[in-house]
Amino acid sequence: MMTVVRPIALLLTALLVLSGCSLLQQKPVPLYQLDSGDAVTPTKDNGVTVLVGPISVADYLRQQHLLQRQADGSLVATQDARWASGLANDIDQQMLRQLAWRLDSQRLVLAPAAPGFSADAQVMLTITRLDSGPTQPAVLEAQWRLLDRRGQLRDSRLIRLEEAHSGALAEQVKAQSILLHRLAAELAVAIQPIAAAEPTPEPPRKKTPIAKAKPQEPAAGPKIPVAEPIKIDTEVFRF
Repeated sequence: MMTVVRPIALLLTALLVLSGCSLLQQKPVPLYQLDSGDAVTPTKDNGVTVLVGPISVADYLRQQHLLQRQADGSLVATQDARWASGLANDIDQQMLRQLAWRLDSQRLVLAPAAPGFSADAQVMLTITRLDSGPTQPAVLEAQWRLLDRRGQLRDSRLIRLEEAHSGALAEQVKAQSILLHRLAAELAVAIQPIAAAEPTPEPPRKKTPIAKAKPQEPAAGPKIPVAEPIKIDTEVFRF
């Protein structure tokens, strides 16, 4: 007896074979994270209190894929490499860890802080560029603003840093990590005198003089005419 193989069965078999081959050929996508370098956990529980943030990053840095800067300045997404937890999240965590290590204080908190948190200083950071390319160095462009415990602006600076690398993706990520380390080092130097400064007493407020109330005059009423004696000149005749 001859076995008849239907065309649909042949088609399904071919699809299964092809899908199996494609699965075998697919390679896992490598995931990358920024490196903490030599940062260690601080030991002081009574160090300076710093509010880190808000930290804002450019929209293009929120891509899941690694971006490659080209020679003409354009950016190309790398399809075979991704950030493990997002570059923006890595930046937050690395800045917190780097500043805590360099200030040797456990009392650093990412914004927004819990109600009642009182900081000796606050770091407001804006990162407008952090990228690299196969032939382009890693570049970091940012601006920081430092506030004292009263919320008064004490320092503001624009910064641009570069770091060379060999071209491999892993080396590019390492170079970008080094740029954040350098930024944190400069920030820590700027934070220390602000956080350590004694609070300036507020000047006494001048009391507003209170105007004395004038005595109230009696209410005006209808004026009553005063009777005055009327002098009448008369002549008296005697007979």
